[in-house]
Amino acid sequence: MSSGKGKEGNRRMAEEARIRPAGGAELSRRNLLIGIALAGASGIAFARQPAVANPVIPEDEFEKWVPPRFGQWAVVSQSGVVLPPPDALSDRLYDNLVTRVYVAPELPPVMLLLAYNNAQSGVLQVHRPEFCYPVGGFQLSPTRDIMLSAGGHPVPANFFTATAPNRVEQVAYFTRLGAAYPRKWSEQRIAVMRANLAGDIPDGMMMRVSALGIDQKEAQALLTTFSSQFIENADPKLQRLLLGPDSGRTNI
Repeated sequence: MSSGKGKEGNRRMAEEARIRPAGGAELSRRNLLIGIALAGASGIAFARQPAVANPVIPEDEFEKWVPPRFGQWAVVSQSGVVLPPPDALSDRLYDNLVTRVYVAPELPPVMLLLAYNNAQSGVLQVHRPEFCYPVGGFQLSPTRDIMLSAGGHPVPANFFTATAPNRVEQVAYFTRLGAAYPRKWSEQRIAVMRANLAGDIPDGMMMRVSALGIDQKEAQALLTTFSSQFIENADPKLQRLLLGPDSGRTNI
């Protein structure tokens, strides 16, 4: 009886030994197929990542595109302009940041800020002036929608008054992200997401102009006229950054 049981046990062990390699081979093939599928998915995801289409512009080249004078306006200074708050993040927000103060006979000085970044992502996006001014101690009026025009191209823009002790500044600005001119932070984020879904990482441009010591009505007329003349007299490469490569662009 014991010998019969021993033989039966040996046969079972032999069968299990034969089965194990087959099971292991099947498991290995399954792992291989899963690995191939994951690698393929990773490759597709990488291939579909949004692409940065705009090169970084050297600072000295960018500054050459800013006209030192146009019409009756001429640069007198590069200081006195409210800047984005300095921190580790803001240092990464802009490839190019230029400030100028322009004067013209019998007109208030106009302060100009240009900020450009070649790649606007979900993390790094242009700081809007509504953020920068309060950090500098200013109280802001409600922001109003205005329209600028340059070379016949309508440009959606914003206008507000920033007030601090001994300083009242009238501010107009616009931002361009890819093909959009977002007026609000929410629109700005939507513009970036739309471009990303289309397989693109858009560039971002902001132009801000401001004046001191005048009321809103006078300031809006002054700043819209100045902006139009500035863009029309800027280097064509800067015009492309301000207005985009296409002419018929509208707000999102």
